[in-house]
Formats: sequence, structure tokens, C-alpha cells
Amino acid sequence: MHDKRSKEWVSAEILRVGIVPVIRAKSPEHALTACRAMASGGIPVVEITMTVPGALEVIAELHRTSGSSILIGAGTVLDAGAAERCLAAGAQFLVSPGFDLATVKLANREGVLMLAGALTPTEIITAWNAGSDFVKVFPCGNVGGPAYIKAIKAALPQIPVIPTGGVNLATAAQFLAAGAAALGVGGELVSGTPEEMTEKARQYVAAIGPRA
Repeated sequence: MHDKRSKEWVSAEILRVGIVPVIRAKSPEHALTACRAMASGGIPVVEITMTVPGALEVIAELHRTSGSSILIGAGTVLDAGAAERCLAAGAQFLVSPGFDLATVKLANREGVLMLAGALTPTEIITAWNAGSDFVKVFPCGNVGGPAYIKAIKAALPQIPVIPTGGVNLATAAQFLAAGAAALGVGGELVSGTPEEMTEKARQYVAAIGPRA
């Protein structure tokens, strides 16, 4: 059985689920509620951004109470120091909106999956060559959405990309058809009551269809 924090296990789980909900919340309580609502709706993966008040405590609490059933990522990780604190709290993968070499090196050294952000072909290649396991294409919706991913994958088929920004129920299947490895989904999915979030999670699972 794989270690839950092994890059191989985390990578396989992200690919299996196909959706990484980006948890941006105004309170720790709301963040925890959103994470559990995602799992209830069939998406046992979350990215808790460092913009959430008390984000490290949220990661630690989720790890303590749901760590065996929810894959916990830390998002908006801007430097290696923040990455270290996230890992100490229990994060199982790291996500950044842009590329920071020191953060990628730390993730590689610790054997933790890294999802570095990039937008242009040069940035995507740089992040990949530095050792990012996936490349988060952000903000994807502002530069063409699925059509942009299709163009990127035509030139760089070997690089697994996860578009974030512009991904919604109407475009989710299009992004995957264009070659996305998985999808980062924010506000549209992670808003409303717990019941509404769970229902939206179910709708996203249905929209992308069964995963290998």
C-alpha cells in the first residue's frame, strides 16, 4: 500500500478524481465545511489556499479528522518557508499560482507532489524542467480556456497541465477533451450552503464522467 504522502499515490489520486477544488473561504469554519462537502459529493481532494484565515490550522484540523479520506493540498504557496509550514501542518501536495524555484526544489527534496503555476509556454516548460509534477495553467480562462490548453498540449504533449480559472460545469468536459490532466475549480463549486456545495460536487463528477 502506498504512503498517502508519496508522490505516486497523490498523483494517481488527482488523476483519478480529476477535480481539485480550490478552497477560498472567509473563515476556518467555512473552509472545513467546504472540504467536507466536496468529499460528500464525490471529490475527496481539496486545495486549501493560504488566503484562508488560519489556513495552517485548517490543514492541521482536516488532517487530524479526515486525513485518511481526503487528499489535502495547500494552495497559494508562494515561497519555500510557507511550503515547509504547510507540510508540517499535514499538507500532502503543494500548489502555487506562479513559479518559485525554491518551492519546487523543496517539494522535490521532501518527495512531495508539486503543482507550480505558469501561463505562457516558456513558463510551463520552466516549471516542468524544474521538477513540478503537474503545471497549473493559471489564469486559463483569460487566455482562451480549452482552446489554449489544446494549443499548449499540441506543442507540449509530455507536460501534464491542470487549468484553473474559467473552469465551470459548462467547460469542464471541454478542458479534459483538450488534454487537461485534471481541473482546478474555484468559486462556482465552493460556494453556497453545505448541501449546495455537495450537490455541485456531484454535478462536476457527472460532468467529467468516469475516470481511469
